[in-house]
Amino acid sequence: MYLNCHTYYSLRFGTFSEIELLRLAQENHVTQLVLTDINNTSGALNFVRKAPEYNVRPILGIDFRNGVDQCFVGIAKNNEGYLNLNNFLSKHLHEAKELPLIAPKFEDVYVVYPFEKVLQNEQITFTDYEYIGISIADLRKLPFSRLAKMRDKLVVQQPVTFRNKADFNAHRLLRAVDNNILLSKLEQSEEANENEKIFPVANLAVAFSEFPFILENTERLLNSCVIHFDFSSKRKPQNLKTYTATKQEDEEMIERLCQEGLPYRYPDGGEDVLKRVSKELELIKSMGFVSYFLINWDIVSFARKQGFFYVGRGSGANSIVAYLLRITDVDPMELDLYFERFMNLYRANPPDFDIDFSHHDRPTVTQYIFNRFKNVALLGTYVTFKERGVIRELGKVFGLPKSEIDMLSGGKYSPSQLDEVSRLVIKYGGLIMGMPNYLSIHAGGILISEKPLHWFAATHLPPKGFPTVQFDMVISEDVGLYKFDILGQRGLSKIREAVDIIGYNQPEKINTFDIHDVRRFKTDQSVNALIKSAQCMGCFYVESPAMRMLLKKLEVDNYLGLVAASSIIRPGVAKSGMMREYILRHRNPGRDKERAHPVMLEIMPDTYGVMVYQEDVIKVAHHFANLDLGEADVLRRGMSGKFRSREEFQKVKEKFFENCRKKAYQEKLISEVWEQIASFAGYAFAKGHSASYAVESYQTLFLRAYYPLEYMVAVLNNGGGFYRPEFYVHEARMMGATVNPPCINRSFNKNTIYGKAIYLGFGYLHELENRIAERIIKDRTANGSFSSLEDFLDRVFISIDQMSILIRIDAFRFTGVNKHKLLWKAHLFLNKNVKIDHPKLFPPKHQNFEIPQLHTTVLEMAFTQLELLGFCLCSPFELLAEPPKNNRNVEDLDRFLGHHIDIYGYLVTFKNTKTHDGKRMYFATMIDQKGKVFDSVHFPPVAAQYYFTGRGIYRFYGKVVSEFGFLSIEVIKMLKQDYIQDPRYAEMKTSVRVFQEKS
Repeated sequence: MYLNCHTYYSLRFGTFSEIELLRLAQENHVTQLVLTDINNTSGALNFVRKAPEYNVRPILGIDFRNGVDQCFVGIAKNNEGYLNLNNFLSKHLHEAKELPLIAPKFEDVYVVYPFEKVLQNEQITFTDYEYIGISIADLRKLPFSRLAKMRDKLVVQQPVTFRNKADFNAHRLLRAVDNNILLSKLEQSEEANENEKIFPVANLAVAFSEFPFILENTERLLNSCVIHFDFSSKRKPQNLKTYTATKQEDEEMIERLCQEGLPYRYPDGGEDVLKRVSKELELIKSMGFVSYFLINWDIVSFARKQGFFYVGRGSGANSIVAYLLRITDVDPMELDLYFERFMNLYRANPPDFDIDFSHHDRPTVTQYIFNRFKNVALLGTYVTFKERGVIRELGKVFGLPKSEIDMLSGGKYSPSQLDEVSRLVIKYGGLIMGMPNYLSIHAGGILISEKPLHWFAATHLPPKGFPTVQFDMVISEDVGLYKFDILGQRGLSKIREAVDIIGYNQPEKINTFDIHDVRRFKTDQSVNALIKSAQCMGCFYVESPAMRMLLKKLEVDNYLGLVAASSIIRPGVAKSGMMREYILRHRNPGRDKERAHPVMLEIMPDTYGVMVYQEDVIKVAHHFANLDLGEADVLRRGMSGKFRSREEFQKVKEKFFENCRKKAYQEKLISEVWEQIASFAGYAFAKGHSASYAVESYQTLFLRAYYPLEYMVAVLNNGGGFYRPEFYVHEARMMGATVNPPCINRSFNKNTIYGKAIYLGFGYLHELENRIAERIIKDRTANGSFSSLEDFLDRVFISIDQMSILIRIDAFRFTGVNKHKLLWKAHLFLNKNVKIDHPKLFPPKHQNFEIPQLHTTVLEMAFTQLELLGFCLCSPFELLAEPPKNNRNVEDLDRFLGHHIDIYGYLVTFKNTKTHDGKRMYFATMIDQKGKVFDSVHFPPVAAQYYFTGRGIYRFYGKVVSEFGFLSIEVIKMLKQDYIQDPRYAEMKTSVRVFQEKS
């Protein structure tokens, strides 16, 4: 009897989930109802999936509204009708058009107009599929209306939006948030009626007892509607079924492509390789995933033709077929990758290919996919109300001052001290938190389906300009739609640009290597030496302090070791305490046999009985707890958070414990293994994924080893990495570069290199307008270098404010004229009058002005660079007010091992973390006086007394310790050192004296 039901996917309007709606229906003995969210179909598929569990027959529709003004409700008779509704809604969402008051001609759809709207619109005639909706509130008006005569057209339209008074209050708050107004200013027209609730069917029958024909009409309408989507374990994939015209052609094509790929990937052949290929192809065909592979092959083939770099990763990297098709660059034979993690007969979904492209190339690849295939859309996701955000929103709605909102959102309050309004903010914040706030786009998921995607949901058009479905990846997989992950990654942009830079800076070297020849890099001693010494700054995935520390502790000097390290560094292994145990077993042969359970060691001999990869969860669940492979995979996926709340996960968890007890394992051992799985699985990588990362790491390590300056420029040009740009500039200088500030004759927007001279780009001058940089480059390209300040001013239209930025950063140093003199000149030549930006017909005549003798010091320049670039190009130690009391550096750490050291360091980065008992501590990375990196540990007592107060130089006193050969300092005390007073603003005498002392 309920044709107009809302969930919280009626964004900033509805107040509960589709599951709550079903539970509400069950409690009120409602056996069929229509989900009609406002201009949204996000909850539709899961509503259909879960409805049988509540003995509810699901029907789908859409509540079409302009804002909150209801136009009509569309109800799908069947799946074709649902498709038509989605087509209609999507068109209006894409074009951002208002919806019409009268519905268009629909096929397989019922249209219900609200009683009041029919009167307002003065509608007289109705088609066979159009009805008039009567709510309980409308019953008192109906007898006095002309519509009472239209007995065959009247149906029950009792909207459902709330469960109780609290929901209604939350709804009003959501409406105020949506309108960005105070709650007291919210107009009643922006709210739903408080009586939009569900009632027991018997009560509804009583309410409409004087109009039994309305109940009969409604029942007849509902009974004629049937919606079906297959969510069973035997569901068929809904992806594009064939890449070519037929299934047979697809199978012949994938076999041919594998044969063509064999000589390239395996020049030496091998019986094992052929067996593995045959085994995989047989399974891929039997499970109907041939087209999935061919579509991925099509995408990467296009990318290669365009010269785009890409990395194929995810569980698909476990596949030799993917390797032969060049979707991935990971050799599964070399790494003995676990085939069942990639695909098994128990899995309904295909393997997961994550294909990373340069962030510059990804939009082109995405556009190609939309052009190449018919039914394509981006995968959606929901941005939910988070705890702090919702408190802030509600605080504004209630009119609280900013100080109180900050206090509430920060959680720094005692409940007993809160006033009534603040308590309401906290109360309703808890109710709204977790609700969807707005629709967004999945990080990289693209759907390519056999049926039109509007068969499953409507699409909207986010700012990126590609249609995006209104549901997320979880329900997408449930219904058989498997995403293609097309991701953007800056690491690949760095590799691509580094190769381009080598091409212009060392053109004679560009043909001496193939950046895709990773096999060569794996055996290169110089590359492996960088890994062993952890000299990896700027290199993909291996540059962070934690990774650098791990590489040294594991003494990694080969590809397989790096693959393991790439996964061990993940939070799961570290959190479970097994990262340390892995290092101990690696460094102490025989420890694995002493400490590991025999079953665990037998399952994972290569990793000393320690779970390192996602596959290990499947292995342990299968061999240790006797779960079948399908159940083991449910466990792995559940641990990853995708299905953590689902009942199937809970059942598998119970079976895990039951089976272990049947095998007579001790409860302590069962709990230990389970805790390892639980803390580990959500953050682990598939082994193939780690291997893919290691491949990219090797490419960047090769570039750093042989073309360090070109690579560092590419790193800087693509947003840096783990560290601030300042430290990549420092690293380039340590590797022999001369780093120059921006220059109007040598610089571009990005950084550039000439030989060993790096010129910073105009992009680092945050206050310089983009259009000014573009004008400079455009004129210089067309008319040659600038010869003087006057020549520049004649050719480039620029204001004095923008001109002063360039002069102050010393961009005119080629003139040999002091920058203070240049500033005087610029002020004399330019005034604040508006100038017309057009070419001059005749070269202007310039006067020679008499300007007093002026000087610039190195220290003034350093402080100007700090202001304009964010960092200085000299050593920060040159800026200290007092020189260091000692010259100790990284080279002295060995000598002080086990003893205390007094050392100075410039702060690179620090990690703020907590111990198991919640106390704060730090791990920090510094640069010593010679430019070398060292690390420190600040335990809670020290962290509580001495803390970092921003970038700068600190003096540390602490004990030098070694853990597995990695040296660091356990800090006892530290003190931040003062810089000199900025000489630009200091008295002239002070400035001269400091400069003379430094000289």
